[in-house]
Amino acid sequence: MPQPSLMKRAIAELIGTWLLVFFGTGSVVTMVVFFESLDAVNQAALLLIGISFGVAVLVAIYVFGHISGTHINPAVSIALWATGRFPTKDMVSYVIAQLIGAFLASTTLYALWGSRAVDAGLGITLPGDGVSYIQAIFIEIVLTFMLGLAIWGSAVDSRAPGGFAGIAIGLVVAVDIWVGGPLTGASMNPARSFGPFLGESAFGGSAADWAKFPIYIIGPIVGLVLAGFVYDYIAGLKEKVGE
Repeated sequence: MPQPSLMKRAIAELIGTWLLVFFGTGSVVTMVVFFESLDAVNQAALLLIGISFGVAVLVAIYVFGHISGTHINPAVSIALWATGRFPTKDMVSYVIAQLIGAFLASTTLYALWGSRAVDAGLGITLPGDGVSYIQAIFIEIVLTFMLGLAIWGSAVDSRAPGGFAGIAIGLVVAVDIWVGGPLTGASMNPARSFGPFLGESAFGGSAADWAKFPIYIIGPIVGLVLAGFVYDYIAGLKEKVGE
């Protein structure tokens, strides 16, 4: 079958990113609003939030993977572009669609929960207590590097067993959140952080510290690009696409 148009693929990315941010950050909002359980990031809350993000990624991959590839993360699109697999025009279109989808997800949470969602921070990501700016960037690099290896090994490498990418990537997202959630929020995704940041600012919240936002641009992009080049090297992948 012919590849869907760029417009259709961008719409799939928008919806897929909306799904990820809505269900993932929505689980955070629910924990705060109903259970007030994130003050100390207790174990049950962290487990459920990790599962929520992992399942959202899994579902998005199986729904939209055959349409757009389900990047749902600007760092993924940029890494595929950096390793020569994705045309510049498509990468830019995907990133814009992902950012819009993330903000629409935060807008949906605000529409459903009202000011309670904003007071809960809309699932915003910020460094934890005692985590410096540089440490936070490094943590995001490490977490996203592991995610990138899972993406390359299960979805990019054509030798991977078919049908398991959603499970592998979703599980890595969940585990990364269990490990890094209390440290940085374990974003691994500039769009996932952008939606709540912009939502907090747009809807009158006070949690968005934009000086910290570059952490969630630099860390994920560096981590994923590094993972792409490392995997290509050790696996001997040399697939390229033209501009």
